[in-house]
Amino acid sequence: MGSAAFRGGVHPHYRKELTASLAITSMPPPAKVVIPLQQHIGAPAESLVKIGDQLLLGQKIGDSKGFVSAPVHASVSGTVVAVGPYNHPLGRKVEAITIQSDGLDTWHGEVKPAGSLDLMTPEQIRGLIREAGLVGMGGATFPTHVKLAPPAEKPIDTVIINGAECEPYLTADHRMMLEKPGDIIFGLKVMMKVLGASRGIIGIESNKPDALRVMKQAVEGEAEISVVSLHTKYPQGAEKMLIYVTTKRKVPSGGLPMDVGVVNHNVGTAIALAEVIKEGKPLIQRVVTVTGEGVIRPANLMVRIGTLVSDLLSFCGGLRETTRKLINGGPMMGLALAGEDIPVIKGTSGILALTDDDVDLARQRTCIKCAKCVSVCPVNLAPTFIAQAAEHSLIQRADKLHAADCIECGCCAFICPARIPLTQWIRLAKADILDRRKQQQK
Repeated sequence: MGSAAFRGGVHPHYRKELTASLAITSMPPPAKVVIPLQQHIGAPAESLVKIGDQLLLGQKIGDSKGFVSAPVHASVSGTVVAVGPYNHPLGRKVEAITIQSDGLDTWHGEVKPAGSLDLMTPEQIRGLIREAGLVGMGGATFPTHVKLAPPAEKPIDTVIINGAECEPYLTADHRMMLEKPGDIIFGLKVMMKVLGASRGIIGIESNKPDALRVMKQAVEGEAEISVVSLHTKYPQGAEKMLIYVTTKRKVPSGGLPMDVGVVNHNVGTAIALAEVIKEGKPLIQRVVTVTGEGVIRPANLMVRIGTLVSDLLSFCGGLRETTRKLINGGPMMGLALAGEDIPVIKGTSGILALTDDDVDLARQRTCIKCAKCVSVCPVNLAPTFIAQAAEHSLIQRADKLHAADCIECGCCAFICPARIPLTQWIRLAKADILDRRKQQQK
């Protein structure tokens, strides 16, 4: 099958060569982890522990009664030394549990294989997924058990595994496809069983020929699963784009993938799900790409949740003197970090260090009405008009312009010759619109 593509999008410098050939390295557990209770979309977890408690690796330390939520677990064994507000990658402080490691990594007794997959019902599997605290690991952090429980009136026939990894610099998914193809296939099969889906698709950008080759070999003999080569273009990995190029189905404005019979999941989520079934392991670690010209030794690291960014950077040799900006994630959709005293969470796919040469210091100018932002928008919006409405607090106007459909990919801001922060303005409008809708529903 040839490479599939979509309308719009951009071609940034991908710069994946810094880490694409580097195998995943397991970083030693840190002496201290800080585990936020809010690492997912939905209701935050509440602490189940207190200062002085002795914890075991994999022990549940936070949970919520909300359906759209996910528990959190101890990523080291040791002692609780603090429970309270701590820095979060989203730029605010949230409740977090700080654990001083005892260096033993003693597993909790409840961490054990789930048993035969063939004997489990979809309800049992969803229960295991929820208890393990699985969320979308591509960055969205939507609780996985919720995504695998669509309404009865919206049957799912296709599960798509996102191996596009279109964000520049990041290579964690690429390496996982090369090193753990069997677990990806196993996790996909679990998802298909839970949803009753008859088809599985793994989408991979064409700039990863080795991953395409490995994954195609892994699905040989699997009649219900196929691997699709995707045209290398950003944001090929956005779920609406991925659904269209692999199935030719269009998610309607304001709709969800389930409206067209599809569920999307990330490569890392599939592997984590395989570990839940095979080993009983909750989500206590993930692969993080530490990269950028500002890092002395870029790497793909298997990291415990709660590891501080400062520890990651130290393990990679530290930062160069010319480093100007740290980003949680990639340069297109990632968020700038205020410092290094911030923990890795379930949605942390990368830590990017940019130097003076990488950071665009050009000043914002007046919009010249070139319409480049319109031409590259993959969801057919008019970014400049939405941004202008947001800047002047005209939220109803922004809503009429479908600001809520924005996927915050950053294409418009990337292409804008006037250097207007279009994505940031639209993000503000979108948040306001969604908040007003929630208030109206109440």
